Amino acid sequence: MHSATKILSPISNYPPRIHLFHPKLQNFHPRLSLYPQPIKRMAFPGGLGFKISAGRTAVASGDDGGSGFQTLREYMGRGGENVGDELVVLFSHLEYACKRVAALVASPFNSSLGKDFSAAAAAGSAERDKPKPLDIVANEIILSSLKNSGKVAVMASEEDDAPVWLADDGPFVVVLDPLDGSRNIDASIPTGTIFGVYRRLMELDHLPTEEKAMLNSLQSGTKLIASGYVLYSSATILCTSFGSGTHAFTLDHSTGDFILTHPNIKIPPRGQIYSVNDARYFDWPEGLRKYIDTIRQGKGKHPKKYSARYICSLVADFHRTLLYGGIAMNPRDHLRLVYEANPLSFLAEQAGGKGSDGKARILSLQPVKLHQRLPLFLGSPDDIEELESYGDVQQKVNPGYDV
Repeated sequence: MHSATKILSPISNYPPRIHLFHPKLQNFHPRLSLYPQPIKRMAFPGGLGFKISAGRTAVASGDDGGSGFQTLREYMGRGGENVGDELVVLFSHLEYACKRVAALVASPFNSSLGKDFSAAAAAGSAERDKPKPLDIVANEIILSSLKNSGKVAVMASEEDDAPVWLADDGPFVVVLDPLDGSRNIDASIPTGTIFGVYRRLMELDHLPTEEKAMLNSLQSGTKLIASGYVLYSSATILCTSFGSGTHAFTLDHSTGDFILTHPNIKIPPRGQIYSVNDARYFDWPEGLRKYIDTIRQGKGKHPKKYSARYICSLVADFHRTLLYGGIAMNPRDHLRLVYEANPLSFLAEQAGGKGSDGKARILSLQPVKLHQRLPLFLGSPDDIEELESYGDVQQKVNPGYDV
């Protein structure tokens, strides 16, 4: 696998410097800076002492150093969630890496980067799901940051065949999809990073490295201590949960801080939007076809007709569902339990929603393979329950669709 050129800092708790582009592009513009260094946070004009909530209401804030807004690090600290110094260090490196990925995704050079990496990208997985050039670079950026944090024992990524052991004394395990929806980048459709954080299973420390790396990565979703996604769109939004609610932070490009803009997100009990690729309607089982037909006609448990909204970018479709309610789904055995289904289901549940495979709660499933795939249904609790009541909603006819 082709990796990004990187310089690892000897100071384990300081974010690394990472060169995002191929060496040929490094000197393309000598003054190019992919992401500005954070500067002192600025108070908004007029001294506005509020944060914007998910319901678009102003919330008074006092513990913010006078700016009127709370950053992710402040939220995680003793004045907020107080998640502990080690997790704060891990998230500092993770958010740094995601800012670099955001800059990479938005860069005018990413198409050139793709051409330089095309040969490497062609090897490996099946044609439809083979690693894309930007997936590989994003993976290297995040791996480098997590390694330099000194807080991660093992990282398991959708882009790697096996977990990567990083540090014997790292307290955490990180699973992730570094760049979901990357095939949409050329059309400027939103993409995202999905991640989950577990504690290292110290009882496995005596095992060989490969074995303990795998077993640490195959933990049940019920053992997640944090999860999140970063949406790269018109805004860069980091949505996360530490087990006490779901909260979203928006990147302020003028300061480099993620600012709390959607505290304590609560998904509506029922929505009026479904999100699925219904061009596959005739491959669906009878139960799923009947469910979609019913809600589209307004003949389900909700009297209003549902609308379809489908971006074909999991993070973007889930983000909209989290805010507006409804249901987002892929009924095929396509999405990965470890990297996608578990982290997003954790967020959904913390926001009052549900994550299901059509029959059972996602977080109750025990992974048996690192790249295990399954159907995924995420959304409002009433919508998920109504869907499951139709019984046969998992698509078993699974042709290889060409795109």
